[in-house]
Amino acid sequence: MSDALMTTYARLPVTFERGEGAWLWDTEGKKYLDAISGIAVCNLGHAHPRVAEAICDQARRLVHTSNVYGIANQAALGERLTALSGMERVFFANSGAEANEAAIKLARLYGHKRGIDTPVTIVAERSFHGRTMATLTATGNRKIQAGFEPLVSGFARVPYDDIESIRTVGKNAPGVVAVLVEPVQGEGGVRIPASDYLQQLRALCDENGWLLMLDEIQTGMGRTGQWFGYQNSGVLPDVITLAKGLGNGVPIGACLARGEAATLFQPGNHGSTFGGNPLACAAGLAVCDALEQGALVERARLLGERMLNGFRSQLAEQPFVSEIRGQGLLLGIELDRPCGILMQRALAAGLLINVTADSTVRLLPPFVLTDDEADQIVAEVSRLIIEFGQEPQQQG
Repeated sequence: MSDALMTTYARLPVTFERGEGAWLWDTEGKKYLDAISGIAVCNLGHAHPRVAEAICDQARRLVHTSNVYGIANQAALGERLTALSGMERVFFANSGAEANEAAIKLARLYGHKRGIDTPVTIVAERSFHGRTMATLTATGNRKIQAGFEPLVSGFARVPYDDIESIRTVGKNAPGVVAVLVEPVQGEGGVRIPASDYLQQLRALCDENGWLLMLDEIQTGMGRTGQWFGYQNSGVLPDVITLAKGLGNGVPIGACLARGEAATLFQPGNHGSTFGGNPLACAAGLAVCDALEQGALVERARLLGERMLNGFRSQLAEQPFVSEIRGQGLLLGIELDRPCGILMQRALAAGLLINVTADSTVRLLPPFVLTDDEADQIVAEVSRLIIEFGQEPQQQG
C-alpha cells in the first residue's frame, strides 16, 4: 500500500483491477465472489452495462456545470425518486454523510421556524450516520466519536427499537423536533426492529409535531426487498436520505422530503458544488432503469429469503451462533465472540465478506446473483463460521 495515503483504513492485502457482475479479479488474476457489494453500493454488481454506458455517454457530452444553472438529469432523477418514494422534493449531495447533514439542517430549520432556540434530534444507540462532525455526533458509536470532541450539541440518544425511551425523552427534554433512525441498523450489526417500530414512530411524531427522518443510506434502493426500507412497514416518513446504491459506485447522495420539510430550504440555506451534477445523475437514472426493468428489487427479496433460510438450515444449531437476521439482501450472522479474522479467511478463500459490531458477519451481496452464486456464498460462509466456532477460544 502507498505511503502517500493517510492511514484512515486498515486495508486487507488485496487490490482489485476489474469486476463483472458478482465477481472481482485482483492484480494477480485471482477471482473473488463479492458478498458485500462495496458495502451495499454496487447493488447491480460490477461494470453493469447499462450504468457503464450511461456514464460513458454522459462523460462524452457534459460532466459538470453548476447548480447555478438547470441540470436536466438532476430534474429527471428527482422526479423519478420522488415518485418511487412518496416524497415531494430532493436535494442532491455527494455522499450519505452529506445527505444526513442536509436532513439534520432541515430539522434545525424546522425547529427554529417554530420558535425553538435549541432544536433537538433524537437518535439511536449503535446507529451510524456518517463521519462529518454532525453525523458522527448523531452516530451511536463511541469509537467513531473518540478524539473529535467537542461534539455537536442538539442530539438526544435512546436505545434502538425502544419507543418508550423516545416517549420519555420527548416529555423530559425540551426542544425535540425530529427523530432520525435507520429502518435496519447496518453498521450496528444488522439490527432489525419490531415489525411495528416505524409505525409507532410515525404515530409518536405525528402526536408531537416532530419530523420522522429515516437514514436509508444502506437500506434504500432495493436492499431490503422494497425500494426503501420503510415500505416494509407501510409508513411514510417526512425525510429520507439515500446514497450507496443510488449510483452503483458513482458518488451521489440525496435528501428527500415531503410536506413542510420539503419547503424549508431556500436559496442560500444549503448547497453543493458537485451535488447532482450531470454525470452522477446519469448514473442514478441508469440504476433506477436497471432495477425496474430487471425486477431486481423483487429479486433481492427472493434471494434474501433463500439465503436466510440456507444459513438457518446450516448454522441455527451451532452453539456459538447467537442469531441469524436478515431483510432482503441485508444479512447478519451474530456470533458469541469477536470474529473479525473471518474477513481475512474469506479473502484467502476467494470470498468478500464484512464483519461489523465486532461479532456480526454482515453480507450485502449484489442483486444480480444467480441462485448458484447465492448458494455458494451460504455454503462457504457457513463453512468458515463453523470452522472458526469450533476452534478453542483464546483466553485473554
